[in-house]
Amino acid sequence: MILFNDFLREHKSIGEEILQAISRVMQSGWFVLGKECEEFEREFSKYVGSKYAVGVNSGSDALYLAIKALGISQGDEVITVPHTMISTVDAITRNGAKPVFADIEPETCTMNPQEVEAKITSKTKAILPVHLYGHPVDMAPLMEIAQQHDLCIIEDACQAHGAEYKGKKAGGIGTIGCFSFYPTKNLGAYGDGGALVTNDEVMADKLRKMRNYGQAKRYYHDFVGINSRLDEIQAAVLRVKLRYLDGWNERRRKVAKLYYELVSSTSVIKPVEKEYAKHVFHLYVIRHSQRDRLQQCLSNQGIQTLIHYPVPVHVQKAYGCGGSLPVTEKICNEILSLPINPWISDSEVEKIAQCICENC
Repeated sequence: MILFNDFLREHKSIGEEILQAISRVMQSGWFVLGKECEEFEREFSKYVGSKYAVGVNSGSDALYLAIKALGISQGDEVITVPHTMISTVDAITRNGAKPVFADIEPETCTMNPQEVEAKITSKTKAILPVHLYGHPVDMAPLMEIAQQHDLCIIEDACQAHGAEYKGKKAGGIGTIGCFSFYPTKNLGAYGDGGALVTNDEVMADKLRKMRNYGQAKRYYHDFVGINSRLDEIQAAVLRVKLRYLDGWNERRRKVAKLYYELVSSTSVIKPVEKEYAKHVFHLYVIRHSQRDRLQQCLSNQGIQTLIHYPVPVHVQKAYGCGGSLPVTEKICNEILSLPINPWISDSEVEKIAQCICENC
């Protein structure tokens, strides 16, 4: 069986270091908002190239707090994409704002900047691009649009740890960047975790208070906040894994290159890496007109695949607003995510590629 994610292999690789880090926390007797979190925030902000990082308990809360901290609320609009994890849109609606959907580019499955400007109204307050699958959005035209219309840009970099746009790390380009450390991510915790990054000191201070009930100091609350704190154990785990992230990303890129070379069927559309981008392949997503049949063939050979994501947000029962977004709707019927992680072997990739070629 070739698993989509294989955490046991990861544990065999770095398990001793992880256990030492957890033991260090246990021996400290301090478990929430301590030195481990502070050090991880310092190390992660340096890695992304931002001045400040604020650890929170999930990528979902990172997105929620980014929108809340910018004062976006009832009656406001945020432009984003319908092809994303639901948490992107949930963060908008939880703040009382309205998501407005722009279609995506067919090659990268990320926000199409040419679709954005027509969506702007007097109620628009922010643009929320998603660096999906580990490929960065084309940010330059979005930054120009945002500047022209006095809008904020919130980067959903939850799948793009280490990805680069024109040499800059994803998440460190807009007003605020949001990251998830869910275990399956390129940089994953051993539970939930997330972070926000920014170059604005005032914003960073506000976010630190917001994640901790709006407290300036204990029992003194400047405003309404929430409980969303990155705990010490997860921070310690992330500090270990951050040291390996670039190497793991390079292995993902090599696996992606191997897929690209070995999947020779002309009926399969393979992912691309734009000239402005460094793709970190959180997911390796192919497209095929008979996706469901292909997925079943792979399953029959013991190869686990997933679909990210089968139903666009704009037609979901919970969030649906109707309208036609043809590129998104077409892609969602064709996409298939193949196993990719730093521990998958070349021979396993060869088996997967062979199975695809035999059934396409």
